[in-house]
Order: sequence, then C-alpha cells, then structure tokens
Amino acid sequence: METRDTSFLRTLCSLRWLATAGQAATILVATWLLGLDLPQEPLWAGVAVLALFNLYVQLRVHDSDPAPVTAFGHILVDVTVLTWMVGWSGGIANPFGSLFLILIALAALALPLRWTHAVAAACVGGYALSAVFGLPLKGGYFDTMSLHLWGAAANFLLSSVVVLVFSTRLAAALRERENQLAMLRERFVRNEGIVALATHAASVAHELNTPLATMTLLTDDIVEQGAATPEMRDDLETLRELLVQCREKVLALAAPAEGAGSRAPVSIASVLEQWRLVRPTIQLRRNPDAPLQLKLDPGIGHLLQVLLNNAADAGEHAGRAQIDLDLRIHEGQLYGEVRDYGPGFNANDAALPGTMFNSGKSNGMGVGLALSHATIERLHGELWMRPAEGQGARVGFRLPLNNIEVSP
Repeated sequence: METRDTSFLRTLCSLRWLATAGQAATILVATWLLGLDLPQEPLWAGVAVLALFNLYVQLRVHDSDPAPVTAFGHILVDVTVLTWMVGWSGGIANPFGSLFLILIALAALALPLRWTHAVAAACVGGYALSAVFGLPLKGGYFDTMSLHLWGAAANFLLSSVVVLVFSTRLAAALRERENQLAMLRERFVRNEGIVALATHAASVAHELNTPLATMTLLTDDIVEQGAATPEMRDDLETLRELLVQCREKVLALAAPAEGAGSRAPVSIASVLEQWRLVRPTIQLRRNPDAPLQLKLDPGIGHLLQVLLNNAADAGEHAGRAQIDLDLRIHEGQLYGEVRDYGPGFNANDAALPGTMFNSGKSNGMGVGLALSHATIERLHGELWMRPAEGQGARVGFRLPLNNIEVSP
C-alpha cells in the first residue's frame, strides 16, 4: 500500500511540475502575444506557491504517510491553486477551467471512493468560486470567441499530455503490483506445502522413533557379541553413528514447534561433520579460513546440507565426486558458495526452483530447495546459481549475521 501511494505522489509531483511550467508559459503568452491585461502579481504568486509546494513534496515524498488523506491533501492544494489562477484570469470564461476534470480523474484512478467524492466536491466548489468571483478578461488582440477556441485547443493538448503521463505511470505501477501479487501467491502455495509437509513429517517421526531405537540396540548387541571382524566393527560403528543422527533428527521433527527463536543454533563444523558422515565418498575441499565455529540458525545448516547434497549428486552423476566449498564473512554478511563438477545446467534454467515438488533432478522432489528458499527469505538473504568455469555449477547464498552468535 505504501509503495503504491508513494508512487502516486511521485506521479502527482511530476504532473505538478508540468502544470507549473504550463501556467508560467500561459501567463507569458497571454500577456505578450495575445495582449491580455492580466493581473501579474496574483498569477505569478500562484505559480510560485505551487512550485515551492512541489519542491517541498519532492524532498519529502519518500517519507510521506501512505494514507489516502495525504494524497487528498496534495490534490486539495492543486485545486486551491487552480481556483486561484482561473479566478484571476477570466473565471468561468477561462477555457483552462476544465482542468478541474483532470484532478477528478486522477483521484478516481488512485484514491478510494469517498476520497474521490471529496476531490470532486472540492473541484466543483473551486469551479463555482472562480465562476462567481472570477475577474473578466480585459484587452487582447482577438475577440472573446477566438480566445476561447485557442484556449480550448491549448487545454486539449495539455490534457492529452497529462493523461498520457499519468496513464503510463499507472500502467507501470499496475504491472509491478501484478508481479508482486504473483510472487506472493507463489510463496503462499509453497509455504502451505511446507506446513503440510511439516505436519506429515512430525507424524512419521513418531512412527520411525521406535524402529530406529530398535536398530540402534541391535547394532550395539552385534558389537558386544564380538563376532564381527575389525572391518565389520568399523562399519557397525559408522552405522550406529548414522542411526544416532537419524534419531536426533526424528526427535527434532517430532518435537512441538516452538518458533525459530527457540531452536538451538548449530555450528558450521557440526553441519559439515554430519554431512561427511552421510556422504563419506565425496571429496570436500573448503577454504582454510572458513568460520567453522560460527553458530547458525538450524535452517541455514539445512540449507548448507541441501546444497552440498545437490552438488554431490551432480558430481557422482558426472563421475567426479568432488565439491569445493567457500564460506566467508564480509561486512556483517555470511557468503557461501558450493561448486560441483557435474554436467552443469542450461543458462536459460539458471533460476533455482523455489516451489514444492519442482526439482531439477529426475529422482528429486524439490523439497530441499523449496525449504532453502523459505529459509533465505525468512532471514532476508539471497540465493543464486551460476555456471562454473569448465564444468559444473556454482550455487551461492548471502545471509545477514544479525542474530548469529560466534563461539569463543
């Protein structure tokens, strides 16, 4: 709402400069070319007041209150100045008196109905005042009818320019608003899917807890029996660590949601350690100065794991299971980039899928990237995808560190 009303005020500001220049030009033409005896001081005072008001508005329009009453107040100033100018230059005989209709049209296109009625009433009142108290035109090189016809022609040209400027601005604002609504609808559908997925995941988590606990006990029993070879014991220990990790994640899913602020932060080191446990065959190279002890929102940890898993899948598909990870802190922002050595992507498909169940992989569900997009938007960050040099892709993100704690 604020963007739309501020845009309307900017449009009014542009049209007001046009009106100021037009009024000044009209006074000069009527005085010097048409020979009309116009009261110079009142008319130039009206031009000066309108110019000063518009200068003030232009400096403060970005701080304006978005309420319709503000736009009404601006139009009321225009009505007052127009009444003053028409009244001092012929009153109802002035062909530019029809410019009151332009103000009504502007209000009808941008203001609520009751404020449009208020503008219409103000314009009718201003036109009536200029008709009753307006000074008649004196002198001139042409008769009254010729002056009126030439004035009507000039008024038509001026009205055409005003309508063209405003309609163009209005069409652009409407297109921008439609794009914003489309983005909001897409986010709403995605968030609805995430809520449904979270509800289902919590239900499944309760069902998985018991089997995972049983599998952990069986693994411990096999190790305690001592019948396994050293290689088997290593595999069983890895299996037990994976089961413990799965149980922790299942318990986290089954726990009641208490909001993002109550979730314990996780360090980058722990996120990478958990990921290496799941994908031990992938070679991960990272920059030596990565902030491993940085405490992150759990959603960022999930985002990092999703990007690493996608890169690992792409590399395995191309026969090169290698990932480059770059994490840096710069000017209060966390910058991360994951580079894979997979087949790459089409430049036309550089936009990352952000909707539920829309994946770039044949066996993917699109849930990971959808959750990643939701996390990025919630934390006011940015996610992008670019082709890598030679082979593969680079997926990066930027996140503000407003609420992130760094352990000593």
